[in-house]
Amino acid sequence: MRLSTTLALSLASYDLTFAAYSFNPLEHLAGIAPYFEPSDPPLDPKPAQGCNVTKASYLIRHAAIYANDFDFEEYIEPFTDKLKNTTVDWSKAGPLRFLSTWKTPISDPELEKLTKVGELEAFQLGVDISLRYPGLKSPKKLWTSTAERTVKSARSFMGGLVERLNETELVEVSEGKEEGADSLTPYKGCAQYSSSAGSKQSSQYEEIYTKPIIERFHNLAPGFNFTADDIVGMQELCGYETVIRGSSPFCDLEVFSPNEWLAFEYKNDIQYHYNTGYGNPVSPVIGFPWLNATAGLLLSDKTDDAQDIYASFTHRELPPTVLVAMGLFNNSAFSGADNINTTMPLNTQNYMRAWRSSQIIPFLTNIAVEKMACESYGFDSGDYFRVVVNQSPQSIPGCSDGPGESCSKAKFENWVKTRGELFGGFSEKCSVEYKNSTDVLSIYTSS
Repeated sequence: MRLSTTLALSLASYDLTFAAYSFNPLEHLAGIAPYFEPSDPPLDPKPAQGCNVTKASYLIRHAAIYANDFDFEEYIEPFTDKLKNTTVDWSKAGPLRFLSTWKTPISDPELEKLTKVGELEAFQLGVDISLRYPGLKSPKKLWTSTAERTVKSARSFMGGLVERLNETELVEVSEGKEEGADSLTPYKGCAQYSSSAGSKQSSQYEEIYTKPIIERFHNLAPGFNFTADDIVGMQELCGYETVIRGSSPFCDLEVFSPNEWLAFEYKNDIQYHYNTGYGNPVSPVIGFPWLNATAGLLLSDKTDDAQDIYASFTHRELPPTVLVAMGLFNNSAFSGADNINTTMPLNTQNYMRAWRSSQIIPFLTNIAVEKMACESYGFDSGDYFRVVVNQSPQSIPGCSDGPGESCSKAKFENWVKTRGELFGGFSEKCSVEYKNSTDVLSIYTSS
């Protein structure tokens, strides 16, 4: 028998299945990603054996909207306006042929408003959290910043979380620019924070990754003057159109390849790195007040007016700063790197990075800190604390001596104190000049 025949028969004796490559663009859209739970790291989201959650505090970004003002004005509207005025015959443009009949799903009056998909997903998250903690009481209060999209998200969430809506109060917290740290939008009162931070760096990579796409599209439709911003707008439409209509032709992998979606994601990761991430020294200062307030709620033994579940709704800027204050999703956490910005090069991708905005701030992203009572094998009985991001447990740096990557009470208290020594002092570090500023988030105990 010939060797090739023997090899063929040997291979045939095994059930060899080669998995087909699959890729979902909706999980790589940064801040425009519809809500998903990435399971990174792939730890069991259930509490460890012998542990029961006794309290939990959630920080939640609002649900899906029609479009962010900046995204619409900078990228989407210029593209759609150009599309209206072109004479290109899209029917002959290969994978772009859908543009011959496609109409934008976004109009100016709808900007920043919650979509029906967003309302449904917020309701579903409320249901999921109620099922996650069947033994915890419904909250007396929920908190939200005052923007329409956060208020509506909170109300939809409340509908899924509680059985009797009239027994839970929704507290609206001012988004004013002189609230200091006592706000769910503290970045607005921080003079050291700029909403445009990161734009210069991300634009540098945008020019690199869009260049071959522009040339490919010009070959398909020579009469249309594609720009780098047009490419970004088209990729943003994949996410926004999906949360409006349920799907989008811009998500088709014949339009943009998986590698091109990963490049779009990295462009946004650079933006958020320098805006609300580790590339901005003031990020953890903005995020620490929520962490500190949450620790106070969970560590307190008071029973008067105490709740089992605390939930607050905010915008995309706050959750990443809280994660930085916690030291999570840090590209250089175990490397000892002196300059974290070198982990986000502007001319090529760092595919091994921990900082991925799609997993950090999709619509409805949520950060939970849980208090657990544990009697688990190999550990002392007592209270432990853990952080869960979009239902994925995270190991707290320097504070994971408990079951299931949790942290013991004594170490958790000391860890929060240490983070405060590093990142406390909101008013001073934000260069606050207005009067009556505060370093403390007190809405949970004063409202």
